[in-house]
Amino acid sequence: MERVKKSDAREMQSFYQNYYKKYIQALQNAADKADRAQLTKAYQTANVLFEVLKAVNMNQSMEVDREILDVQDKVAEKTEYYVPYNILPLDPDSKDQAIMRYPEIQATVYALRNTRGLPWPKDYQKKDEDILDWLQAMFGFQKHNVANQREHLILLLANVHIRQFPKPDQQPKLDERALTEVMKKLFKNYKKWCKYLGRKSSLWLPTIQQEVQQRKLLYMGLYLLIWGEAANLRFMPECLCYIYHHMAFELYGMLAGNVSPMTGENVKPAYGGEEEAFLRKVVTPIYKVIAKEAETSKQGRSKHSRWRNYDDLNEYFWSVDCFRLGWPMRADADFFCLPIEKILENNGDNKPATRDRWVGKVNFVEIRSFWHIFRSFDRMWSFFILCLQAMIIVAWNGTGDPSSIFSSDVFKKVLSVFITAAILKLSQAVLDVILSWKARWSMSFHVRLRYILKVVSAAAWVIVLPVTYAYTWENPPGFAQTIKSWFGNSSSAPSLFILAVVLYLSPNMLAALLFLFPFIRRFLERSNYKIVMLMMWWSQPRLYVGRGMHESAFSLFKYTMFWVLLIVTKLAFSYYIEIKPLVGPTKAIMDVQIRNYQWHEFFPRAKNNIGVVVALWAPIILVYFMDTQIWYAIFSTIFGGVYGAFRRLGEIRTLGMLRSRFVSLPGAFNARLIPEEKREPKKKGLRATLSRDFPEEIQPNKAARFAQLWNKIITSFREEDLIDDREMDLLLVPYWANLDLGLIQWPPFLLASKIPIALDMAKDSNGKDRELLKRIDNDSYMSCAVRECYASFKNIIKFLVQGQREKQVIDYIFGEVDQHIDKHDLVREFKMSALPSLYDYFVKLMKCLLDNKKEDSNQVVFLFQDMLEVVTRDIMMEDHSSLLESIHGGSAGHEGRDPLNHPYQLFASSGAINFPVEVTEAWTEKIKRLYLLLVTKESAMDVPSNLEARRRISFFSNSLFMDMPYAPKVRNMLSFS
Repeated sequence: MERVKKSDAREMQSFYQNYYKKYIQALQNAADKADRAQLTKAYQTANVLFEVLKAVNMNQSMEVDREILDVQDKVAEKTEYYVPYNILPLDPDSKDQAIMRYPEIQATVYALRNTRGLPWPKDYQKKDEDILDWLQAMFGFQKHNVANQREHLILLLANVHIRQFPKPDQQPKLDERALTEVMKKLFKNYKKWCKYLGRKSSLWLPTIQQEVQQRKLLYMGLYLLIWGEAANLRFMPECLCYIYHHMAFELYGMLAGNVSPMTGENVKPAYGGEEEAFLRKVVTPIYKVIAKEAETSKQGRSKHSRWRNYDDLNEYFWSVDCFRLGWPMRADADFFCLPIEKILENNGDNKPATRDRWVGKVNFVEIRSFWHIFRSFDRMWSFFILCLQAMIIVAWNGTGDPSSIFSSDVFKKVLSVFITAAILKLSQAVLDVILSWKARWSMSFHVRLRYILKVVSAAAWVIVLPVTYAYTWENPPGFAQTIKSWFGNSSSAPSLFILAVVLYLSPNMLAALLFLFPFIRRFLERSNYKIVMLMMWWSQPRLYVGRGMHESAFSLFKYTMFWVLLIVTKLAFSYYIEIKPLVGPTKAIMDVQIRNYQWHEFFPRAKNNIGVVVALWAPIILVYFMDTQIWYAIFSTIFGGVYGAFRRLGEIRTLGMLRSRFVSLPGAFNARLIPEEKREPKKKGLRATLSRDFPEEIQPNKAARFAQLWNKIITSFREEDLIDDREMDLLLVPYWANLDLGLIQWPPFLLASKIPIALDMAKDSNGKDRELLKRIDNDSYMSCAVRECYASFKNIIKFLVQGQREKQVIDYIFGEVDQHIDKHDLVREFKMSALPSLYDYFVKLMKCLLDNKKEDSNQVVFLFQDMLEVVTRDIMMEDHSSLLESIHGGSAGHEGRDPLNHPYQLFASSGAINFPVEVTEAWTEKIKRLYLLLVTKESAMDVPSNLEARRRISFFSNSLFMDMPYAPKVRNMLSFS
């Protein structure tokens, strides 16, 4: 047993040495430095093997050989360089990699390696370090995060740089405009946050121009390192802004040489530069708060008001109060406080005796209530109620014609809708207070003041408008007479009511003005002027998010026109079909006097049969409020259909439509997804929609581009097991296009069953060339299938036949066929009734070529002889056979026998036929495709049969016809980050 253990140690040492010599050294000595990913993996594997080797030797109390230790030292040294990477290999040995030779990449890498003037830690050992390494040493970021963000920053800058300077000879160094553009995008939210809170940003640039680029790179690198290590804190962008604000200020202090007033030494980061300091001291405390809040939620079963989610925690940083958190962050700050156990009073009312320091919700506390239906759509409900009141007044008074609204009495009565609007406004204000009641403690003072003033203002208008309205009448009807008696029966003053209405509507008129001119509203919402903030505060509390997010004026115009047409149609229908027809019966019912009731009287003191009136109007009112959904469905269907038709959405909805439009796919693909050097100016509007046709005949190289992508899609379907092997063969386009055919080869699923059908048509044609040609050309795919099969048949036969006599015979036959095809008299001159026999022999030949077995050589010879006999004896007329005999009679005379009278002697000599064939992928694909076209007799209308595969193909095909921007070159594309 001891001998076996020692042999195990020796075996491990031998295996380790062999692995290093035969694998690692072989990869290193390769002319192209091999695949760098394989070399990286090899070094990592060698490290693992060495750890196993040490463990085995330690168990057996054996020392590792000095030679192996020297090898391991080399492996460990190389492992530090050959580290895994995402896109860019940045180690010193990778400078000759293709991607590292791009000028824009080189310019960015050189800029990042400018560490001149940076105060490194005293005990830090520098070796090919860059700016991000300095940030790691000073702030304590993780090593792999630094590697990821280094690639991220290089690619961002290189992308912008190459779009600034597309010509390589103009890229000596990283351009300042690229730096400025990337910096502007990275810090857009941070600068908005500083402006919103009224704080100056920490982005201070030096006055020395040579240091500006380095400082910008430091600021961007610091931001990306914070973002890359923040994990789920990325869901709290303003929290990241707070962290960056302080760390960037520390960065500025270190570079400027500022002295701390507390220690009297140079400024240093608050959390130090120890390894993973940022993760442990900044990210972890905040994340613990998130985790504990999530535990408090009890997987969503707890009340929404009792725990904070990411949005609630992030809203803490929307206020200047967030700076009370300090830097370094105080552990006892209210942000880190959690709800404590409530001490309940003994009286059983379940009210907390004291309040804790938990911040709680800041701007919103959800209260689950059906009243949200009315609160969320308050403007819609108010509008429909006011319109209903106005329509009932118009229909009830006068003739019921809408034009009667302009009469004096009817118009005055219609003006009462403003009183109703004031009452609805008061209801809305009260409802807002009720639904926001649980957030009252976390609200700021000015938000609570706004809710109170809203209720007071609405209540004041409920008093002012009825009073002034009552004075517009000399003899006011109904309740207006009572109000007028309360305040005195002085003369009417209609102008006072109109003035009150104008004042009441002034906020709405301002809102309408801002709606019509969104650029004004966008400016006002982003403004920090006190008067503007006060004006906007009345309509909505100021929030950090959502400010200035408005569509363009044209989009708003389209949106408004849609709803104007919808609402006008809905109101016209409601007035003429629902409300007006009920006015006459309602008046008649109210005039009926009923004194004796056979049943119980439900409303004994009601007048004018009000119970019957309510029962009559209730369903109509319900339909009035709910039929908007029906009208919306109708209008959205009409507008969506018209818009989709002009945008060509849903161009291909079924597999049948895909087959009919497949010939346009290559042209659409090249027009949409392949960039061109010079492109015509893009057409816009209706002109572009009507002229969006793609050529069906394209160049072979462009067809090959489409084939490559199409085949990639189909093979991915097979890898996901959405289709089987047969369906994949039917859907694939040939990878190796045969230029000798001189035509574009479509997927077999488009051409399936076309050849057997064309064969039957030719057999029954009775010599009518034009009719047969017309029937074949009516089906474009049948025409393609016939042309491709004949071209492939001709190409394969000529490739297989090697004998000189056989070649002369074959060339003559194909020459005759081609001549009659050009003259359009092939069916009249040849006997098509024997064509099925030739078809059967050729299918058998294809089967032999697919198997490609040497023992089938004799059968192949017999098949050639049988096909020749069918062609010369059954298909070609007698005069063609005699002409063929006269051409070849001399060459066969020395044998005393005519080869055409004995066709079995042709193709029989050694080397006359090239079989078995040297197999290549192109040859196998050609034979398999032709065999599918010949033998597939059932329709491929259900290919692919999988619904998900059909959906994906339809989506891809549709996307090529949609209105979308033309594809730029890859190097000119915007980055995805």
